[in-house]
Amino acid sequence: MARARRSVGHRGVARPPLRGALRHSLLARVLANSVLVAVCSVLATAWLAVQGTSESISSQQGETLAVDTRIHNTLVGYAAAHPEWDGVQDAVEDLADETGRRIALTTENRQLLADSAEPGTPLPAHTASVVDPLAVDVTFAPDDTDRIDARAVGPFALGTEDGERLVMFAKEIAACLTATHGGEVAVVDTPSGRPAFEWDGTEPDEYAFADCNGDLLAPTASEQEALDDLNGRIGHCLEPYGLQAEYTIDGLTGTGTVATGPPAEPPGAQPSDEPGAEVAAGLPEATPLRPSDGGSASGVVDEDPADSPLTASLDARTAACVDTARRDQLDPYVAPAALLFIDDPAASPAQDMALSREGLLRVSGVVLLVLVLTVVVSVAVSMRLIRPVHALTDAVQRMRVGDASARVAVRDAGEIGRLGAAFNEMSEHLQRLEEQRKAMVSDVSHELRSPLSNLRGWLEAAQDGLTELDPQLMAMLVEETRLLQRIIDDLRDLALADAGKLRLSPERVEAADLVAQAAASHRLAAESAGLRLTIDAEEGVVLYADRTRVLQAVGNLLGNALRHTPAPGEITVRARGEGDEAVIEVADTGVGIAADDLPHVFSRFWRAEKSRNRKTGGSGLGLAIVRNLTELHGGRATVTSTPGKGSTFTLRLPLTGPRRGDLLDRDR
Repeated sequence: MARARRSVGHRGVARPPLRGALRHSLLARVLANSVLVAVCSVLATAWLAVQGTSESISSQQGETLAVDTRIHNTLVGYAAAHPEWDGVQDAVEDLADETGRRIALTTENRQLLADSAEPGTPLPAHTASVVDPLAVDVTFAPDDTDRIDARAVGPFALGTEDGERLVMFAKEIAACLTATHGGEVAVVDTPSGRPAFEWDGTEPDEYAFADCNGDLLAPTASEQEALDDLNGRIGHCLEPYGLQAEYTIDGLTGTGTVATGPPAEPPGAQPSDEPGAEVAAGLPEATPLRPSDGGSASGVVDEDPADSPLTASLDARTAACVDTARRDQLDPYVAPAALLFIDDPAASPAQDMALSREGLLRVSGVVLLVLVLTVVVSVAVSMRLIRPVHALTDAVQRMRVGDASARVAVRDAGEIGRLGAAFNEMSEHLQRLEEQRKAMVSDVSHELRSPLSNLRGWLEAAQDGLTELDPQLMAMLVEETRLLQRIIDDLRDLALADAGKLRLSPERVEAADLVAQAAASHRLAAESAGLRLTIDAEEGVVLYADRTRVLQAVGNLLGNALRHTPAPGEITVRARGEGDEAVIEVADTGVGIAADDLPHVFSRFWRAEKSRNRKTGGSGLGLAIVRNLTELHGGRATVTSTPGKGSTFTLRLPLTGPRRGDLLDRDR
C-alpha cells in the first residue's frame, strides 16, 4: 500500500505537503495582489490614453467647428451683399482651396447652386447649416445679437459720393472731440458706408457732440428714403393695435434705434402725465436695438419677438412689427436661403482610430514591461515579508514537538513584528504554565502522600499487632482522613470552578451577618492562639450572593490569617459598601508578605515557606479557591501587605450578584 510522503524539517518536524500550500501562501497572495495592481495600472493607463484621445478628438472637432463657422460666415456675407447666388461658384472654390474642405451650396429644394467637387459627385449625407442673412443659423449667431446679419444693409447702403462726404465730416468731428473731450476718438467703417465713432474711456456727452457736430448726424437723401419706407411699413403694421414706433439712425454710432409711444388714447380722454404720452412731440422713449452697421439695426424676432435680448424692452407686437418690416424691406436685396454642405475628404475616422501594427507592438511592450517589473518587485517584497513568517512557523513547529523555549527573533516594527512579539509572549506564558503544572503535580502528590503514609503506617502497625488502636490513635487517624478530605474537596472545587460547573445558589445576604458568622466559627481558634478577633461591619449592606461560598472564602482568609499571625496579635474583619460593591476585608498584624511574593499569593499550592510545614502553612489551595469563588460572583480579590506589619486581603463583590446567564453557563 502506498503511503503519503511528508517532508521532515528542522528537528524532525514534519512539514505539510506542497499540494494546496501555494494557494494559501503569503507569497502567492502578494503576487496575485501585485498582478491585480498591475492590471489596474494598465487599465488606468488605457483609460488615460482614451481620455487623451477624446480630448484630441474634441480639439479636432473644435477646429472643425471653427472652419465651418468661417465658411458659413463668408457665404452669409456674400448672400447679404448679393440679391442672387450668381457668381458664388468662385467664392466656394476659393474657400475650398483655403480650408481643404468640399463645399456645396443648394437651394432649399436641394438644387445645386455651387460645388467645389467634380460634377456628379453625390452630396454629403447631412446638411451643415442654412445660409440665410435674414435668419442666421442659431449655431453660428452670437447670443447677444439678432439673427439678421449686420452686412445686410439693403437700401441703407450709401453711394460713393455720400460715403466720402460723410467720412470727411466724421474725421473733422473726431478731431474736434479728441481736442475738446480729451479722449481718443476714432472713425470706423460700417458695411453701409456710413462712418461711426469709437472712443477710449468715457463716452463724450451730448454737448460735446453738439459743439463738434457737422452734417454727419443728418440722414442722407437715400437713407431718408429708406427710413420713410421702413417707418411706413412699421406704422402700417402697428396701426391696427393703436401703437406707434419710429425707426431712426444715430449718426454718431451708426446704431439704429426705435422710438415708441403708448397706444392711441380714445376720443375725450384726458392727457396723461406719463413721459410716453408726448408721442406727437417727438416720441421721447428711445430703445436701441443693436449696434448695426449703417443703420441696419434689427430686433431679434423669432416665434416670440419679445424673447430677443435686443427687443426685450419693446412690447411683443412692436418688436414683431419692426422685425417683419425690416425683413420685408431687406428681402429684395439679399440672396434667398440656401443649404450648405461641408465635407472633409481627408478625414477618415476609421483610420484615425485604428491602431497600427507598430503602435500595437509599442503598447504591448509597455504592458509586458509593467507586468514584469511588477512581478520582480512583488517577489522581492514578498520574500522580505515571508522570511519572518518562515521563522515564526519553524518556532511554532519546534514548540509543537515539546521545545518550550522556542522563540522567534523578528526585526520588524509592523504587523509581522507585533505577531512575533505576541508569539514570544505566548511561548513564555506556556512555559510558565508548564512549570506550574509540574509544580502542581508535585505538590498534589506531596500533600496526599503525607496523610496517606501516616494512615498506612499506623494501620499496618495495628494489623501486625505492634500497636493498639486506642482512642487517641483513632482520633489522630480520623484527623488525617479529614485532611485528605479537605484537600480532595479543595481540588474538586477548583476543578469545578475551572470547568465553569461550580453551582451557586445566590440569595440576599446581609454583609454584617455574614462576616459575624465567619468570625464566630474561628473565634475559639483565635482565642486558643492568643489572638484578638474583632469585627467592624457596616449595617445595611446587602448583596446578592451564594452565602455558603462567600462564607467559605472569608473562612479561608481567616484561617490563613490565624496561621500567619503570631501572638499577641489582632485580626480584624470589616464589611462596608462602596458604590455598587460590597467590600469585605480581613486584616492581620502578622508577618506580612514580601513584595516579590505578592503576585503569587493566589496561585495554587504556593506558600512563602517552601518547607511545607503545616504549622505555618496549609495546603496552598485556600487562597486560590478564594480568588475563584470571588470571580464566580463577578468580583475580584486583592491583597496588600507590609513585611513585619501584616497583610490585608480584600474581596469586592457586586451588590447585584452574578447575572442569571452567568450562573446557567457555569451550571452547564
